[in-house]
This record gives sequence, structure tokens and C-alpha cells, in this order.
Amino acid sequence: MSSLSKKEMEVLSSPTFQQIINKQLENPARRNVLKGSMGVAAMGFLGLAGCGGGDGAVASPGTGGSTQLNAVGFSSTPLSLADSVQVADGYQFRVLYKLGDPIASGVSAYANDGTDAANNPEEFQFRAGDHHDGMYFFGLGADNAWDSEESARGLLVINHEAITEIFLHANGATTVAGVRDANESLKEMYIHGVSVVEVRRGSDGQYSVVQNSVFNRRIHTFTDMEISGPLRSNAAMVTKYSPAGTRTRGTINNCASGYTPWGTYLACEENWEGYFANANDTGRSTNEIASLRRYGISSSQTSREGWATADETGQIGEPFSRWNITISGASAAEDYRNAIFTYGWNVEIDPFRPNSTPRKRTAMGRFAHEGAWVGPVEAGKPIVYYMGCDSRFEYIYKFVSAANWDPADATGGLQSGDKYLDNGKLYVAKFDADFTGDWLDLATVTAGTVQAPVRGSGTLNPSAGTSYTVGGTTDQYLNTRIIADIAGGTPMDRPEWGGVNPRNGEVYMTLTNNTSRTVADPANPRTYFDTDTNGDGVGDSGSFGNVNGHVIRWKEDASNPAAIGFAWDVYLFAAESDDLTNPNVNLSGLTAENVLSSPDGLWFSGKTGVLYIQTDDGAFTDTTNCMLVAAVPGQVGDGSTVTVTNPNGGGTVDTRVGALGTLRRLVVGPKECEITGLTESPDGKALFINIQHPGERTSDLTVAPSSAWPYTLADGTFGNPPAGTSPAVGNRPRSATIVLTRTDGGLIGQ
Repeated sequence: MSSLSKKEMEVLSSPTFQQIINKQLENPARRNVLKGSMGVAAMGFLGLAGCGGGDGAVASPGTGGSTQLNAVGFSSTPLSLADSVQVADGYQFRVLYKLGDPIASGVSAYANDGTDAANNPEEFQFRAGDHHDGMYFFGLGADNAWDSEESARGLLVINHEAITEIFLHANGATTVAGVRDANESLKEMYIHGVSVVEVRRGSDGQYSVVQNSVFNRRIHTFTDMEISGPLRSNAAMVTKYSPAGTRTRGTINNCASGYTPWGTYLACEENWEGYFANANDTGRSTNEIASLRRYGISSSQTSREGWATADETGQIGEPFSRWNITISGASAAEDYRNAIFTYGWNVEIDPFRPNSTPRKRTAMGRFAHEGAWVGPVEAGKPIVYYMGCDSRFEYIYKFVSAANWDPADATGGLQSGDKYLDNGKLYVAKFDADFTGDWLDLATVTAGTVQAPVRGSGTLNPSAGTSYTVGGTTDQYLNTRIIADIAGGTPMDRPEWGGVNPRNGEVYMTLTNNTSRTVADPANPRTYFDTDTNGDGVGDSGSFGNVNGHVIRWKEDASNPAAIGFAWDVYLFAAESDDLTNPNVNLSGLTAENVLSSPDGLWFSGKTGVLYIQTDDGAFTDTTNCMLVAAVPGQVGDGSTVTVTNPNGGGTVDTRVGALGTLRRLVVGPKECEITGLTESPDGKALFINIQHPGERTSDLTVAPSSAWPYTLADGTFGNPPAGTSPAVGNRPRSATIVLTRTDGGLIGQ
């Protein structure tokens, strides 16, 4: 920018990002109405005050669209195995923000050969991270404050979930005698986390990143974080880094995300447990051991990326030993035994205040947070968030704030978060066989000794239970999974992304798959056989289970997000092409134009009401790369009850299948990618979509990577490599954010 506004000058009054680089059942009557009643499907569904105007009501940001949705207005994109992004006719895309792209002035272009920041890993504080995932577009007004209707200029906040390690270093990762290279490890630790970048729409209708924006920022594994909420100063939060138990370092494995009505971002920590090493359980209490096992930490665990092994000699702040939770000191204040407990949270970030300290919101529970989705917002009513725990046989949760919403808090930033996210009720979902359900209050589980299940290798083993004694109401926050077990939640098939229909307040959540399921239930009703479970196109030993996943949805009683009861059905059952004629698998009647597997990402357009579903698949990838589909959502109860007969002892179960309506494929991605992360401009004319880990199966850098995207042309062939790069070998693939628009500039999906 050629000049700075008054607001920008205020932001610059304290040390900023650019200056750093310059320096280097409460209602029984409800049961009588809903239990066993087919009237749920027939009754009119009430609109919510939070979904539109009205005296004292405010809409959730971005949900004020007025376009009537009848059908998605494009022809389905064909299935594709090409190493390129394929889009429907009438659409176009542009790559916006790639791994390594600079986000501060003076930072060189990314070489993408593994040499970037090799000897200066801190440089990645000023570059895009890897594995782009959940994100949100915050409109940026002329006063540099949040404007939920502004599309021409905004702050794009993006999670960087993980890394494809082989592409980040000149010759892949270096490990000598079991010890990881220190600089490589530091580089990887900076690459994880979150980006905040300013984007602007040009006269051509396309967006670009403002490289020198004062708002640009990277949050990573070294960023100082506050522990906020009921576990602040709790003994379990005490570490050598923070003997008072009030702070921790960084965030990791941020998958999906959320936003707040006061203009902040929630980065959600998912598969964080694997980054920590644990040599043994010596010195641990029985409860601590039960907690470690329930969250998948064994008694002899190595760290996922090997950071705990790196040589710390000459390093400041013990960057590597912090990943080793083995007890080594005389007290928790002298080692990192409790570092594991400071992860597994929703992390609130204020993108408009680049010097603010993110907060880990412990009142929202500790588990494998896939994301957090706010319900309809109404003045005088609580703030509600829906959350999934992304592992097989885990749960769906709801958080209801103790404070009622006051629109005056819409500009309060993290202080508003303190008010609404640090105190509330935490519930787990129980799905009943009569297609109603209950939100079970975890605070009611206050005492008793149980055998907590053990989680390992992606499964949950109740028979190998470890003794756990409930100590009081704070247990629900630290060991949310165990308390949900006791409360009686329904174990689900990997709850991932959620979304709230802006037209009627109903909630959708993807259940991506579960190849460990052997016994069905109404909410997870399929246990069938798939003959190619690794996606290589060759029949293998296969697996029984819910191989292709489904999307469940529910409607809160009286359309009240804070209700403790709901009605539910299954909106969509995914299936592969060879299962389309199997009525016990293809329950949704999919066809060639909309067949899909492993629904993962999910997003409702606030402008048009279109429902977008993205896939992260390994079962159908012999036929097609991952994809994004667009749908016209109906309402809970609009379908019918069906009986599913599962083979080989899987059982027979009744479930309710929603009316699918229009469902068409809009985008297909390049090789070995996941299509994930979705947000839109408030005017509905641009979709921001993330292409994660293309070419992830590459294991040898002496030959061409399995993908060269985004350096490939539409037909998948290599095009326009950097000078000196051989087209035969290709350039290394890069995770990236793309922007999808219509060629005529119209509304996406219409």
C-alpha cells in the first residue's frame, strides 16, 4: 500500500509482524410429543429469529442472503483421475495462497526445492504453512474493522493442519541414529499452525494476497497462548513453561475451524496426541494413565514427526523436550509431563488485533476437535456451538454459553470470548432408535469409579479398560471423552465437519467412515464389505464397516439451539460406483452424477443456502480423486424409514433416510489430495477452497513426485515450470487455497 490509514497507524503503534521480520431431559413434555411420533416429519418447521431480522434479533454473520434456492444450476463435473483441478462448465478458479508464499515485505519467493529457510527456520513465521484446511473470510471494512457484508477486502484465516515432510527439505527428512535434524524440526514446527492474511478483489474480480498488510500473521507451535476458562491454573495445566498453569506454547493439527459472532476465529486442535513422545508411565496417577490411554497415548510412544528426538544443544526455550511427556523432574513445574493436557482445545484468535494473545477455551472440552460451528444467534439467548470428535466411535458435542447474547459485544474481540466461551454447559449427543435424541449434560457426572476404554490404532477397546475415578465437575473439561462415555453418548463413525442451515437452523455433520464398525445402530446403520479399501484399484482383503460414510442432521426441539432434545435423520449415505445397485449400501439413491465417498468438509452458503460437501477419501480413489459436491438441503423428516440388512452378522436395523434432492459434483481435485476447507465471500460470488497434500504418497525424491499440482495444466500434464526445473521431473506439489468463481461473475451454485 502506498499509504497507511489512521487505523493502520494505530495498529503499528506497538511491535508488529512486519517489524519482527525487519529485526529477524429437563422437559418431559417434549418426549410425549416426539417419541415415536411421525408428526415430526409432518409438522411445520419454525423459522428462527436468528436467521433473519426481527426486533432484538441478529443473524449469524453471513447468513442474511435472500436468494431462493430451488436447484444447483450447473451440470455435474465428471469423475477424474487427472493431476489437476476440474471444475463445472461455467466456472473457473485461480490459485491464491500456496505453501511457502511470503506474507511480509522483504521475504523472497518460495524456491520449493527444500532449501527455503533451511538454516533460518524462523523465516516460516513469514510464509504460508502447509496442509491448508479450515478457514474463514472476515470482511474488512474501510475502518479496518470486521464488516460481515464486505466482499472486496477481507482477512482470510487458514489452518495449516500438518505437513508432507518429504517435500519440505532438500533430500527429505533427515534422521541420524534416531535423532531428527534440529533445523528441519524447527522449520516443521513453524510450518504448522494458522495464517491470517489480507486479501483484496481486483478489477478483474479475482483475489490476491496483500503481502505487506499489517494484519498478516502466522500463529504456530511457538506462539504464546493463554489457558482460559475453568482449567486456567488447574494442576493439569502446570508445566515448566508455565508453573502457574496459565499459559502454553502453540497450537497444532488444526483441522476444521469456526468463527464467532464477535469477529474472532476458532482454530480447532484435532490429532494432537501423536506429536508427543512418552517413554513410560512411571510416576503417573491411575487417573492420568486412564486419560492417556483414552486419548490414544501409549506407555511407549514415539513422537509423530520425531521432534522430541532432536538435539536441543544451544537451543533456547527447550523446543524439543517439550514434546516428551515422560516424567523427568521432581514436579510438574520442572518438566513437560502435562504438556499433553494443554492441547486438544478450541483456540480463539483475533485476526483484527495482530498483537493479541490467542486463548485456549477449556470450557468447550478437550478431545480431537474437528471444528466448532455456531448455531443461530439471537439477542437474549445463549451462544451455542456444535462440535465433533474426529475418531472412530467418538461423539458429537454441544456447548451452550451461560451468558445470553448481547449485540453490543459484537466488537469485543477476545473479551467477548471470555464472556461467552469460558462458562457454559457441555453436552454429548445420544441418538435414539425412534429418531429423536437427547443432549446429555456432562456436568451431571460428578462421582464414581469406572473402567475407561482404551483408544489405539484408530479403534476404541472397552474391554481393555483402565480405572478412572471421577473427581468432580471439572473432569468434563479435561477428560471429556471419559465423561461422555459415562454419560452414555452415542459412539459415531468419525464426526468431522458440521454446519448450520441458515434457512431453518438445522444442523448437519459428516460421519466420514468407520472400517472398524461391526455392529450397526440406527444413527450408524451400515456394516458392509468393500473389496478395495486402500484405493489402489486392486481388490484386496477389504473390510467390513461403514466404508464410505454418511451425513447426519438434526433439528433442535422448538427450533431452540439450547434445547436438550432433537429429532434426527440421515441426510446422505455415500457410496462407490460399484455399490449403486446395492439397496443396503446406496440408501440415498446416488447416481453417476453425484456418487461420492467419505464426506468430510461441509459448508452452508449464507447467501444462497447451497450445501457444499467435500471428500477426504481412500476407498474410491482408484476411480476418482477427491471432490466437492453442491446440494439443495431439505429438512429433517422429509424422507422415509428404511430397513438396512447388513451382511455377515452386521445385523438388521431401521433408520430414517432424508430426501436427497439435487446433488451435483462441482469440483474434482488433483492426485492424492484432500478437498477441504471452505468459506465464501459475503456476496456469494467466490468460494475459497483448500487443496491439501497433493502427491502425499510420494516416497522417493529421485523420481517425479506423484503430483505436480499446482504446476499442472487442466489435462494434468506439466506446464510452466520454474527456470531450470525439468518438466520430466516436475516441481514439488504444494497445498494451496484456490478461489472458485463463475465466468459470468454470478452467484456460486445458482
